[in-house]
Amino acid sequence: MATVNQEMSDYQKSAVDTAVKFARTSVDNVERLFAFNLEATKLSLDETAKNMQAMSGVSDVQELHNLRSKLAENSLEFAMGYSRNLYEMTSAAQAELSTMLEEQVAGFQKHFADNIDKVAKSAPAGSDVAVAALKSSLAATTALMDSVTKATKQAASYADAGIKAASSGNAKAATGASSKRK
Repeated sequence: MATVNQEMSDYQKSAVDTAVKFARTSVDNVERLFAFNLEATKLSLDETAKNMQAMSGVSDVQELHNLRSKLAENSLEFAMGYSRNLYEMTSAAQAELSTMLEEQVAGFQKHFADNIDKVAKSAPAGSDVAVAALKSSLAATTALMDSVTKATKQAASYADAGIKAASSGNAKAATGASSKRK
């Protein structure tokens, strides 16, 4: 009985440590996101002030048109860079938290498998079917988790590639459109 109590105590300590690590990681990522947004806001304010200064110095319609095109291109580049950086930050945070979750699930599965083995050794005769059912259930759950993990990683990879391609395409389109105006 002391072994079971010790195992439960160890498992609870591990769960608390994992929860604290998960919370700390989440808070760190929110802090990075907040700092990133604050910096983007400051840059945007500075850029707006520069744009207003430039607009106030316009002397003719052609100059206004050229300035407007340049400002639109700069705004698009800023938005694309902001979006790309935001996506990279959230993707990194998601990957970090997913890894933590996968480790926790793998640890739980190992712990559960070890306990099934202990139960099997001390089980009365004739309980082989129940133990086999538990092992089969664990194997099926493990296979399902592996499949879901692989599918999720593959979907994230496709989404990442799509976003990078769209970002690259939009930047090229914006550059091409602005060069046509000139």
